[in-house]
Amino acid sequence: MADILKPDPVKYDTRFWAVDKVLLAYFACSVVVILGWWSTLPDALPLLAANVIGGALIVYQVKRPNPTSWAFRNWYPLLYVASCYKEMALFIRAVRTSDADQWLADLDFRIWGAHPSVWLERVHTPVLTEFLQAIYTLFVPAVLYIAWVLWHRRRTRDFQYYAFLIALGFLTSYIGYILVPARGPRFLLKDLQHFPLRGLWLFQAMQSGLDRLESAHYDCFPSGHTELTILAWWGSRMVSNRWFRIYLAYTPLIIFATVYLRYHYTVDLLAGMITAAVLILTAPKLYRILSPKGL
Repeated sequence: MADILKPDPVKYDTRFWAVDKVLLAYFACSVVVILGWWSTLPDALPLLAANVIGGALIVYQVKRPNPTSWAFRNWYPLLYVASCYKEMALFIRAVRTSDADQWLADLDFRIWGAHPSVWLERVHTPVLTEFLQAIYTLFVPAVLYIAWVLWHRRRTRDFQYYAFLIALGFLTSYIGYILVPARGPRFLLKDLQHFPLRGLWLFQAMQSGLDRLESAHYDCFPSGHTELTILAWWGSRMVSNRWFRIYLAYTPLIIFATVYLRYHYTVDLLAGMITAAVLILTAPKLYRILSPKGL
């Protein structure tokens, strides 16, 4: 009976996990950015408070285990990166005074001899547009589904590594947004397009919904949809061979959709693929280095 009542040593671990260290490093860097660009950053004080509180909450949940700690520590990384994404939109406009859209579009043109998003008008159909917009909109559910299945099956170690990989993937893409800020061909090349995209029933609602969620973000390079979908495909191996094949089919569809729907330049996709490949190769070692011994 004493063994049964004894607290679970894993659930009450007060050491920082690998993902904790990555997120705390992000908050530390964010505080530096906020203080460095205080005068040009809108709502600098609330942003500073949010970052300090976000980091403090991690430390509290780690060092003061309570009934909410286990669920929080496992799921918070996937929730925090969404807030970081919204914050990054403010950082980019404050830190960078120019964008890289024209440079990326010119690079695309040199590679293909045309602007891919304009060239793809020749295969445009409302049915294809509707289908690809649905594929594109399913991005977040597709990434989170792997995490949910691993959690549901009580594959805790696999779940925690996948959460680390996805959080690292998102945060790495945010560095690219800062270094190469770009909004995408549907803004820069709008005057070159001969007609707006047309779907069937839900296309406009899906596109408008995503626009509201993403706001005026400079989030093209690297393509997070490409990078994270590849990471989700790689992570789906932990679920089953069947889901691995499903994600293998889904991944090229969403990559194609990013250009067809005029969200990305093709060089964004290449950058996303390279980033995903680097993380797939290096994340396991980084995870082992950052994880406490015995975890």
